[in-house]
Amino acid sequence: MYTQALDVMTPQERAADRAAPRSAEDAAADAEREAAFEARIAEGGFIEAKDWMPGHYRKTLVRQISQHAHSEIVGMLPEGNWISRAPSLKRKAILLAKVQDEGGHGLYLYAAAETLGTSRDQMIEALHSGKAKYSSIFNYPTLTWADVGAIGWLVDGAAIMNQVPLCRCSYGPYARAMIRICREESFHQRQGFDALLTMMKQGTDAQRAMVQDAVDRWWWPSIMMFGPPDDASPNSEQSMRWGIKRISNDDLRQKFIDATVEQAKVLGVTLPDPELKWNEARGHWDFGAIDWDEFWNVVKGHGPCNRERLAARVAAADDGAWVREAAMAHAAKQATRERDARRAA
Repeated sequence: MYTQALDVMTPQERAADRAAPRSAEDAAADAEREAAFEARIAEGGFIEAKDWMPGHYRKTLVRQISQHAHSEIVGMLPEGNWISRAPSLKRKAILLAKVQDEGGHGLYLYAAAETLGTSRDQMIEALHSGKAKYSSIFNYPTLTWADVGAIGWLVDGAAIMNQVPLCRCSYGPYARAMIRICREESFHQRQGFDALLTMMKQGTDAQRAMVQDAVDRWWWPSIMMFGPPDDASPNSEQSMRWGIKRISNDDLRQKFIDATVEQAKVLGVTLPDPELKWNEARGHWDFGAIDWDEFWNVVKGHGPCNRERLAARVAAADDGAWVREAAMAHAAKQATRERDARRAA
């Protein structure tokens, strides 16, 4: 997914979940079912939609999967803005395919979340009302064509690092959806890197400067995508114990930085972190302090494009309402005809 940090219950939801009244018999039955559930998780088995699961496990998954779906859908906006301005027919076709993929990812994920008992309408309403979050990375503007390449290389590169472990998520429908998504995200990352490499190796000085500027602006937001530090992510431990998450925020962030530094050398760009240096003792790259105030400011709705992104999604839903209504009316009419035909036969 695009962020691991937001899949948590609010304090009010957690208190209500714990305070739900249950009889002694129900509590004993739940304890027995939970023991079987925990044993299945410990054995590396998958939990399926019809299996019993703890309420908090279900709520965590609904929140995480729906936020992932929202991120894919909102993530179409920064790049979709550049489809008509792509510098060549080849780049236009690639970008069209990528944006289409992202729409498909959102649909897979909404479908996976629906298996947990929530509806598409509920999830969309939560997004439009501001209750549900999506990845903060998409609240930054795409100012130049190089930004499209930087999103492919850095943002989708971070997404892949996040998402590959989700192919082993303990919830089966989510894990299976992620297999295809990860394959397509790999294409997204490669096309972004290729676009930047072409400008760096074959472009003009102005194009190379444009690439460096894009990298300067997207580097820090991309490493914020992994969520806050582990010691500031109180629900991560539970999610890892349940097999929803497999690798911690900090470990994934370090893995991403280690890989991306080497890729930056191939591109010939400078990463905007003067404290970035190889640590022989750790076997990893050290990096500078992350501005978590900026991260939380964007998450809370105060980023450069928060209002613009949400307004675009609400407008799209409103403008497309007649299509959904027409489709539902057609489906109802078709069902009536089929029912009448069966009765006549």
